[in-house]
Amino acid sequence: MSDRTTRLVVLLLALAFAVSPFLSSGFGGFDAESFPVQAEHWPAQPAGWAFSIWGVIYLGLILAAAWAVWRPQAMPGWGRTAWPLGLSLLIGTFWVEVAMGSPLVATAMILVMAPAAIIALLRAGPDWRTWAPIGLYAGWLTAASGVAVSVVATGYGLLSAQTAAVALILCVLIAALAVAAARPRVWTYRAGVIWALFGVIVANSAAHDWLIVAICGAGIALLALFDRFTASFGAR
Repeated sequence: MSDRTTRLVVLLLALAFAVSPFLSSGFGGFDAESFPVQAEHWPAQPAGWAFSIWGVIYLGLILAAAWAVWRPQAMPGWGRTAWPLGLSLLIGTFWVEVAMGSPLVATAMILVMAPAAIIALLRAGPDWRTWAPIGLYAGWLTAASGVAVSVVATGYGLLSAQTAAVALILCVLIAALAVAAARPRVWTYRAGVIWALFGVIVANSAAHDWLIVAICGAGIALLALFDRFTASFGAR
């Protein structure tokens, strides 16, 4: 497949990915009735409004993919991201519909989508038009993967709601810091994770779950000040 054809395919996948929620009832979190063990509150799940970030993600990916087709010389690094990004978008096109009926399968899907998006980010070139949209997408998926696993672990009775939330939020923070260390200038990746954590804080403040609030607050501080930390260690 030629480079231009590959870029066109990614653009089509980005468009399909953005349109897919409108072909379903949308997604604002897993339905408790989909699980054998139902919980009144899933601490790892952000407030519903936090999912509005998808509008920015969709628009960013479409604009970047369109620019990569129209001005390929301006985004030479886009081709290196095409295959992992395309795989993530292809799976994502069907994700919302699957998530509404089968959270377990949807969780397996997002556990492929997120690493694929991270690989695309790690392959992205220095041009901000390449890394910025992929970074935001990969950052949100990193957090969303932890949320999905946490909810499924609780919904199938493997862990209590709070234990699952604490464990998976910590896993998300470890993964996010590792990716941030690999691509420290890609602030959009950290922004995607921070947005998710802020949504979790709001949801858990209402539920008075201060342990989750504290963990997420510490995670936001680490990610927000990551540049200062790395600069400080680099100076030493």
